[in-house]
This record gives sequence, structure tokens and C-alpha cells, in this order.
Amino acid sequence: MTEVVHTPRVFSGIQPSGNLTLGNYLGAIKRFVEMQDSGIETLYCMVDLHAITVWQNPEDLRRATREVAAGFIASGLDPAKSILFNQSQVPEHAQLGWIFNCVARMGWLNRMTQFKDKAGKNRENASVGLFAYPNLMAADILIYHATHVPVGEDQKQHLELTRDIATKFNNDFGVDFFPITEPVIEGAATRVMSLRDGAKKMSKSDPSDMSRINMTDDADAIAKKIRKAKTDPDALPSEAGGLAERPEAKNLVNIYAALSEQSVDAVLADVGGKAFSEFKPMLADLAVAKLSPIAAEMARLMEDTAEIDRILGDGAKRAQAIAAPILDQTYDIVGMVRSR
Repeated sequence: MTEVVHTPRVFSGIQPSGNLTLGNYLGAIKRFVEMQDSGIETLYCMVDLHAITVWQNPEDLRRATREVAAGFIASGLDPAKSILFNQSQVPEHAQLGWIFNCVARMGWLNRMTQFKDKAGKNRENASVGLFAYPNLMAADILIYHATHVPVGEDQKQHLELTRDIATKFNNDFGVDFFPITEPVIEGAATRVMSLRDGAKKMSKSDPSDMSRINMTDDADAIAKKIRKAKTDPDALPSEAGGLAERPEAKNLVNIYAALSEQSVDAVLADVGGKAFSEFKPMLADLAVAKLSPIAAEMARLMEDTAEIDRILGDGAKRAQAIAAPILDQTYDIVGMVRSR
């Protein structure tokens, strides 16, 4: 079997299932923007098929899909440099997803912790899609032969499944067709935590709006949420090791480091010894400076949804031009009869 060298390509996606948060920005979108100038082809996607694994109001889903696209663009993602699209406009995702349903093993999916978390005690009433969506996530990546995927820590398990599926497919059919995709996990705030509980991830589904900073929040809201963020009574340490048992302090310092594009150690060298009454205003000013222009641009873009739809449609055509030949080759390998 001849070893295939795959062209470097980056793919990642975000579910359009509610407001974008600071966690989405620092953990994903900011890095997406940085990667588009790396010289590697980049594809970024609103994974709306994943969103419907749980009930979505149709109008809310349409609005959220456009808002995520607006968030990408407002953050600096250039649709001329990157391919920006929504998943359901490229049917090859779902078609390869079915192939992978037949490659992946039930035992692999039973180990997925996110299904257990989302289904809770009522797993018998969860949708089949919620159980099987890691296979579709693998298809999202491999339909483009993506070699690198920027992901948060919470998605590492799903990317490991993607690698398992690619390996099994290649071994089953004696080919070196799908790449073994590498995760890209870096930065000070790849996992941003709740402002109310440093042990919980910042989430758009948290009942308390004070637990998160939304990318649509205005300056006053951002400053208020940081001012009221949970902390502890001690001053900030001068070294990162001093944050080990202080989750809320660690979270705020990580956010500051990511927004200021410094290391945690560099931040603490400046603010070590300061009380939170001094540090929080510094963080609020920085967050407002970085996020307010994005919120304003998102609002402007959402006033012209036809232009957002045009950008997504153009991106879908460019994405499909990559995906369709890969799906055709997959069908040939599996043994599907194809018209010529």
C-alpha cells in the first residue's frame, strides 16, 4: 500500500444553538482567524445538523446560524481567505456520516462522555442523532481530508473517535485514504470557565446570564459581569503555580492572558500581589476594548441577512467542490456502483 501524503487542511465548526460566548471566541473563533493566515487552507462551518440532535425552534436556528456567521466575520475571519459555510448546504457531510455509522462500533459511541452528560438519566428518550453525532463530526472533518482541527479540551474525545474511524476504514479496505487528523489545542484560555463557578465550563445553556460574557453584550454588561465574577479573598500570585487550587482566579487570569495575547506567567509578573478590586477593572477594560467592536459589527451584519446568506452559499459551493470528489472516491472504495 502506497503511503499518501495529504495536503495540509484545517477544518472546524461551531454549533448554532444559542448566543456565542467569550468561551467560543477565545477557545475557537480567535484561533480560527489566526489560522487563516498560516498558508494552510481553512474551512469553518456552522454545524446546524448537529444542532438539531436536540429540539430547536426553526426560526431560532436560522437566526443563530446567521449570528454565528456574523460572529466569525466580525471577529476578523475573511470569507475570501477561508471557506465559511453551514453544514446542511453540503450534503456530502451526511452521506459520509452514514458510511461512518457503518464503520464505527457501538462500544466506541457508548464511551462518549458528552452523550452521557447531555442525555442524562433519560437516555432512552434521547434522539438517535444525539448518540451517533460523533460519527457525523468525523465525517465533517474527513470529507475534506482535514489534517488539523482546532478544538477545545472537551472535544478531544470526539477527535480521537475520528482518528479511530479513519484508521478502521483504511485498515478494512486496505487503503491509506483518510488522514489521521491532528488536534490543535493551544492558548491560555482554550477552555473558558463560568464566571460564577470556576469548575464549570462557560456555557450558553447556563440558566444564569451572569455566568458568561456573550459576544453580543455591550460595554456596560461586560464590565458588570466581570465586576461581579466570583473570586476568592486572596491577592493574585506572582507565578502560575499559585493558581492551582484557585479555579475562579485562574479563569480570570487565563481570560486576561488570552485577550492580551500574553502568557499567564507574563500576566502574573505584572499583576502579582494585586487584589481583585484592582485586577477586575483592568480585565473589564481589556474585554470591552476587544469585544465591543465585535459586538457592534455583528449587529451591523445582522441587519443584512441576505448578505450573510450569500456568503454562506458561496462558501458551500467552494466546500462542496472539495467534498464531492472525496465522497466519490469513498463510494468507489466501499464498492458502491456509480454512474460515469
